[in-house]
This record gives sequence, C-alpha cells and structure tokens, in this order.
Amino acid sequence: MEETISLRELFAVLRKRLWLIVLITIIAATVSGVISFFVLTPVYESKTQILVNQAKNDQQLYSNQAVQTNVQLINTYNDIITSPAILDKVVKELKMNTSAQSLSGQIQVTSAQDSQVAQIVVQDTSAKRAAQIANTTASVFQKQVPKLMNVDNVKVLSKATVGESASPIKPQPLLNIAIALVVGLMVGIGLSFLLEYLDNTLKTEQDIENILDLPVIGVVTNIKDVPKPSNVSRPDVAARVPQRGETYGS
Repeated sequence: MEETISLRELFAVLRKRLWLIVLITIIAATVSGVISFFVLTPVYESKTQILVNQAKNDQQLYSNQAVQTNVQLINTYNDIITSPAILDKVVKELKMNTSAQSLSGQIQVTSAQDSQVAQIVVQDTSAKRAAQIANTTASVFQKQVPKLMNVDNVKVLSKATVGESASPIKPQPLLNIAIALVVGLMVGIGLSFLLEYLDNTLKTEQDIENILDLPVIGVVTNIKDVPKPSNVSRPDVAARVPQRGETYGS
C-alpha cells in the first residue's frame, strides 16, 4: 500500500516540532554572532593603483599596438609583483617578521580587461600595516622594473591611505548571522522530519486507523484521580472489646 503525505500533515509535523526548529535557529544565530564578534580577527584591505604605460617622445604617436603591449605586460607584472624578487625587498624594508611566500598570500594583483591600470590589493589584520605593504610593494616594483624588464613604464597612480574610521572587510557579522539563521532553520526542519520518520509509536486513534485500516470502536480513557473510600467512624457507636461469655451485638 502506497503512503501519501499531504501538505496538512507536513505542516502538522512542523507545528509539532516548532519548538525544536526555533531552538536550533536561535542557537545557530547566537553561535555565529559570538564567533563573528569575539573570536574571528578583523581583516582590513588596502589598495594601490599603478599605471603601465610606455614613455613616448613628441614624434611617437599613440598607437593601439602600444596599448595592447602594455596590457599584455600587466599579466607578466602580476607574477613579478608577488615574486620573491619584489617581496623579499618589501619584507626587508618594512622589517617584517615573515617570509616572502607568506606575504604573497596577502597580496592580490587585479586589473580590468583591456586596462593599463593594475591594483595591488593587500589584506592584513592591521589597517595601517596593509597600507604600508601596498605602498611599499608598488614603490619597490616601480624601482625594480627597469632592472628586471629593461623598461621604465610603471607609474604609481594612487597610494593606499588609512581612514580615521577604517572598517574591516571580514568577518561580516550581520551576513554571518543571516546565513546561520537560514542554515539553522534548514537543519531544524530536516531534524523535525527525521524525528517524525523514526517515531513509530501510536499516539492517537487516527494512527491506529491509518495502520490497521479499521475503525476505532472504543477508547479507554486515562483515569488519573481515583477517589479513596472514606473510613470515618460513627460517633454514636463506641468500640468495646467483648467480655468472656459475651458476643457482639449483645
């Protein structure tokens, strides 16, 4: 016999386990908020822009081929910026207690398509240190390009600055709490249906009718309070022990 579940039964399960769903959702949101505000370390981001452009004299015309050459050079420069040839000097100049390989994990070089402008993006737990790393990396790279590529076509467009109210890019507590609410809600609903599926006990007359496919003709109710018989003696009857030769009632 195939079993079908109606929407009414699904909502009945959710209503029955509503306390569990709410509890799991609140716990998930609370844990996410505590971790986001008090456990995770804030990470700040700073950016420096550099321009890749060939130096031109008065007689040289601005050609599309030169622009394409500069754009293609950016891909090469992206690898050079995060290489030990540059980052070793950055670490030495800033007197950082880290390695070039570790520092490369904090630096990302991005550029828009067909653009001669590249961004050096640095993430660090200190907003001031992130700006210092970005500016120093751009400066060192600009000085080392003529030695490495035999060209002098890099200029710093804008330096990284630290604002008075710098805000971290991560963690984002509100976003984390919102995600935790959704995940907690899904877990609570899934757990509710799982508990209902594993529960094979009979609780109502309807359960018996559904399983046996027979009507219920009688129900035995629970008797909780049974009155106790009273044992009060009559005041006009005195209890007396019969003497020898006497019987009760004489």
